[in-house]
Amino acid sequence: MTTRSLWPTILFFAVACLVVVPAPAQAQSGSGDAEELVALRAGMLLDVESGELTRDVVVLVRGERIEAVGQQVEVPAGATTIDLGDMVLMPGLFDAHTHVLIRDYPDGKAPSVDRNGIVTLDNPILNKSVAYRTVEAVNSLRATLEAGFTTIRDCDSDGAEGADVALRQGIEMGLISGPRMQVANMGLSITGGLLDHVGLAHHIDVPKFGVLVDSQAQLVYQIRRQIKYGADWIKIYATGTLRHLDQESMTPLAQFDLEDLELTVAEAARFRKPVVAHAYGGEAAKNAIRAGVRSIEHGMMLDDETLRMMVEHGTFWVPTLSVYIPTSPREQWDELTAKIVDLHRDTFQRALPLGVKIAYGTDTKIHGTNARELEIMVEYGMSPLQAIRSATVVAAELMGLENELASVTPGKLADLIAVPANPLEDISALRDVRFVMKGGQVVKFDADVPER
Repeated sequence: MTTRSLWPTILFFAVACLVVVPAPAQAQSGSGDAEELVALRAGMLLDVESGELTRDVVVLVRGERIEAVGQQVEVPAGATTIDLGDMVLMPGLFDAHTHVLIRDYPDGKAPSVDRNGIVTLDNPILNKSVAYRTVEAVNSLRATLEAGFTTIRDCDSDGAEGADVALRQGIEMGLISGPRMQVANMGLSITGGLLDHVGLAHHIDVPKFGVLVDSQAQLVYQIRRQIKYGADWIKIYATGTLRHLDQESMTPLAQFDLEDLELTVAEAARFRKPVVAHAYGGEAAKNAIRAGVRSIEHGMMLDDETLRMMVEHGTFWVPTLSVYIPTSPREQWDELTAKIVDLHRDTFQRALPLGVKIAYGTDTKIHGTNARELEIMVEYGMSPLQAIRSATVVAAELMGLENELASVTPGKLADLIAVPANPLEDISALRDVRFVMKGGQVVKFDADVPER
C-alpha cells in the first residue's frame, strides 16, 4: 500500500479520536464545577458607589468572578476560605495614566528621567535598550498591581514601540504579573514638539519618544499603524510640554489645529478606538474637546469655559497632579514649578463644583507609589469617597469597563483589595494595601491583618 493510499485511513482514525475522546473536565466550556471557589471574610466592605460600610461580610468568588456578596452568604463545602480579619475590602483601583516603560528610582540607584525631550545622559531612548526597559516594566507592573491598582491605562510607550502591547499580552497570557492594561502604543506629536529631541547636531538622527506627524496624511497613516500593532487608544499631544510654554502668559503651544484633531478622532473611531489628548490648556484643549476626545490629560491651565465644555461634552479629565509636585520643600522650587503647581490646584478646585468627570491617573514614574495622588486630591478639596470613586467607578467608565469592574457586585470580575484602616476616614490607608486579588487569583496577601 502506498503512502498516498494510507491517508483516508489515517484521517478516519484522527476524526474518530476527536469525536470519541472527551476534553478534560476543566477545559470544557461551561464546566463550572472545575472553577475554584474562594470565600473572603472581611471585617468591613466598602461600597464605592454609596460610601456605605457593611460589617462582617462574605464575598464568594467562583473562578474569576464574584458569585455572592453579603452577611448571610453560605460558604459551600470545599471552598477555600481567606479570613481578612477586620480589614476593609473594596474593589481594585484604576490608574488611568501610566507610563510603565519609563522609570524613576526613589533610592538613587538610577537617575531621574526628563520626558521634555531635552537630550541628557539619563535619556532612556539613548541610554537603555527597549529590551532592558521592558524588563524594568515587568518589575514596575508587579509593583503597581501589588499596590492595589488592578487596572491601568498606559498612555504611550515613550519610544519603546510595541513593548506596551507585548506587556499587555504577557499579562493576559499569564506569563507575567501585572494589572489589566489598555495601551496607546506610540504617541502622536510634531517635529520640534513634545516627544522630539532637541539639542542635537543637525546630522544626528535618533529614535524619538513617539511618532512625529507633520501632515494629515502622516497623521492618518500613524493612527492606522498604531492600531494595526495593537493600540487600544490613540494618544495625541494637542499641546507641547513645559519648554514650549510662554512663561509670561502661561499659554501652551498648540501642536494640532481643530481639523487635525477632528480627523484624529474620526479615523480612530473608524476602528472603534477612543482618543486621549495631552493638553495643558488654551485653544488646543478646547479644540480637543470639540473634536470629541475621550479624555484630557494634565490640564493645569484649563479655564472655566474649557471646564464647562468638558461637562457639556462628557469629556473626562485626568489631572495627574502628583507628577508636577516636587518632593523637595517648596522653598527649593523654581518660579515656574511653583506657578504650575498653583495653577493645577486652582484648576482642580474650580472643576469640582462644575461636575467635571475627574478620572484618577498619576503619570508616576516611581511605580507602586500610585496612591499618592489620592491624598493630593483630598488635600485639594475632594472627599475621600470622591477620590476613591475617581479611582474606581469614574476611571472604569472612562475605560469602558464599568460593567465588568469597579464594584464588589455579583457577576463582576473579582478584582479586590483590602486595607487595614477605613480609607473614608484616612485616605492614606490606601498606601498600605495588604491583600490583592485579580480575576479571582490572590496576588498578594500580607497575613499580618488586624483581628476582628
